[in-house]
Amino acid sequence: MKTSLFQPGRREFLAAAAAIGSAAYLCTPVAAADRASEPALQSIHFCAFEKFLQDLSHDELADELAELGFNGVEVTARHGGRITPDLAEEQLPALIDALAKRNLEITVLTTEVNRADDPTNEKLLATAAKLGVKRYRLGWFKYDDNRPIPAQLADFRPRLLDLAALNRELGITGLWQNHCGPEYVGATVWDLHHLIHDVPKAEIASAFDIRHATVEAGRSWPRLYQLIKPHIGALYMKDFIWADDRDKHVPFGEGRVDPAFFEMLQRDRLNVPISVHVEYLPRGSAQENLQAIGRDFKRLQELLQVASS
Repeated sequence: MKTSLFQPGRREFLAAAAAIGSAAYLCTPVAAADRASEPALQSIHFCAFEKFLQDLSHDELADELAELGFNGVEVTARHGGRITPDLAEEQLPALIDALAKRNLEITVLTTEVNRADDPTNEKLLATAAKLGVKRYRLGWFKYDDNRPIPAQLADFRPRLLDLAALNRELGITGLWQNHCGPEYVGATVWDLHHLIHDVPKAEIASAFDIRHATVEAGRSWPRLYQLIKPHIGALYMKDFIWADDRDKHVPFGEGRVDPAFFEMLQRDRLNVPISVHVEYLPRGSAQENLQAIGRDFKRLQELLQVASS
């Protein structure tokens, strides 16, 4: 992995120390002001979700995202994705090689994995872990309206523990994204916390999606963040507005996501990557989506810059 949220790696720290002449300078008021600029942003590992970039070749994807300044990619490895799950052994090495040429990595592998007793799932995760992929996103768990919620959570728990055990064996972390909607387990985050509260974060962690948390909780989104914070293994960034009683994707920074969230991130210094998601151009070309990713990435950096000042 490159570097982590608001915590510079050894290489970046030594470079900064050499530039200013002394590490002690980092504690001065002048240095505190300096941290409002480039060093704070350099310490964050940014990746881009390539859901709408699948028309690009591996090399084109790597070139474009490297030019935009990303450190890695959130790669789709599911039905209709860049990587076909049962062909991962053949397809993943070529992608990893192409990304490595531009000093990029697969930060997250987005999958449909939601149980450990499936041979395709196990083979996919084993292949990814062997190739150095550290994280994958779980597939969805969904509620049945005709059954009591506590009983369903009791049924989901053993499946999750089996996945945690597989992840521990392989050395890979499963990420659970909170997705808004009444059918999604984890949408309200309280149910997700109930399922993973005692599971090591190295095995199952939260991919905390501030957009979906805000949809579900409104002004109470800070409570969801506070609840799940000890379990966060990645942060997902996108935005929305309300339109005709429905949540609608919009460019980042133009919607309901509260800028106060970024002040909290600066305070909490989470050691996790940030993934930029663009969902508002589903019928756009790869180039249109790349432009949107670049625009949203710039706005995200501006928000983080303000938060670190």
